[in-house]
Amino acid sequence: MFESLSSKLDKAFQHLKGDARISDVNIADTVREIRRALLDADVNYEVARQFTKEIQEKAQGEDVLASVNPGQQFTKIVFDELVTTFGGEKSDIATAHTPPTVILIAGLQGSGKTTFTGKLARYLKQEHKRNPLLAAADVYRPAAVNQLKTLASEIDVPVYSIEQQDAVRVAKEAVAMAKSLAMDTVIIDTAGRLHVDEEMMNEVAEIKKAVNPHEILFVVDSMTGQDAVNTAKEFNERIDYDGVVLTKLDGDTRGGAALSIKTVVNKPIKFVSTGEKLDALSPFYPDRMAQRILGMGDVVSLVEKAQKEFDEEEAQRLQKRISSDKFNLEDFLDQIQKIKKMGDFSDLVSMIPGASKALENADIDDDAFKPIEAIIYSMTPEERQDPSVLNGSRRRRIAAGSGTTVREINDLIKQFEQMKKMMKTMSKMGKMGRAIHGLKNLPIGR
Repeated sequence: MFESLSSKLDKAFQHLKGDARISDVNIADTVREIRRALLDADVNYEVARQFTKEIQEKAQGEDVLASVNPGQQFTKIVFDELVTTFGGEKSDIATAHTPPTVILIAGLQGSGKTTFTGKLARYLKQEHKRNPLLAAADVYRPAAVNQLKTLASEIDVPVYSIEQQDAVRVAKEAVAMAKSLAMDTVIIDTAGRLHVDEEMMNEVAEIKKAVNPHEILFVVDSMTGQDAVNTAKEFNERIDYDGVVLTKLDGDTRGGAALSIKTVVNKPIKFVSTGEKLDALSPFYPDRMAQRILGMGDVVSLVEKAQKEFDEEEAQRLQKRISSDKFNLEDFLDQIQKIKKMGDFSDLVSMIPGASKALENADIDDDAFKPIEAIIYSMTPEERQDPSVLNGSRRRRIAAGSGTTVREINDLIKQFEQMKKMMKTMSKMGKMGRAIHGLKNLPIGR
């Protein structure tokens, strides 16, 4: 996400490279390039103007002029301003003092509203041990009700729906049902349109009046840029929602909506969605997003994702196998499966400081590991445990079975052996973190 903006901001900072100090001249040049980068990213003009004005004023402060490292100092100024533009700090969704908590989801058709409803239910159930009920209040499209039920079945969450086209009734009866069953959360999926219209706005307003939700979330497709910001503004004027959800952020290389929306509507971004899978939802952290845009990575989020897939006992077992030189292709395959469960691979790479820039020309996506998996799955247990038995005829058999070439198999085995040596050395040194550099040598996207 935000690859285009990140790249252009990086080029803007090049104006400071080699300079001993920040001066009025290099400040002006850098600020001009940053403004251009923001406008190219479809950031609202007034937001871009105010953003660069704040940067210029802070950069001309006395403390900065005395800095011996202007590049780092200027990056820090931009980072602070990005965090402020994004809202400053993480904003949580409300919780009712007396259950159930009622959450109303609104947005245009095609914004990812129904999918987000399922994702939010999973998130609340998994991360906060909540017991949600979904209300299918998008009563005009049978496909929307069916989609919600399909998503809910994947996470074992009930859905309340009726045959009649009465969204207000669905919402009210869902809340009543949640109370009777002692369920602590109701998430109401409402109908959308292809554009903002009076009928849709009136219906959402009626539902709001009928159930008095504790939280109203506006879902917006981040890829629509300034259209998303304009729609967010219209919705807010009518229903005064509590927070914004940005969907399809994985396809948004520019970032205009994310950078504009908080300033324009003065409502916090609460969640970001980066894929179709139900686990592809994250709370929005302004500081972490600013770090990723500036190429600093997001190690905290990466560690949080890893902790969900790797337990301490498993890590110790793996450490022993590495240090005793028993790490084999079966272990490697198991680690690949765990990495895939952590989420979109290109998103994970962006969390590693400097990795996005180092791998910017590599074709990294969710299919990156498929050739490696196909090769290992085509091996016998003996071959996985001891690749040294792989003679020419075995490699030809594996190539035919995996749809790859003998050369690709040779490359994988060679790089696997190199990786084993590196991991064993770093295991002894206690510096496994340096394994990040090994990413550039994996046969991904070639």
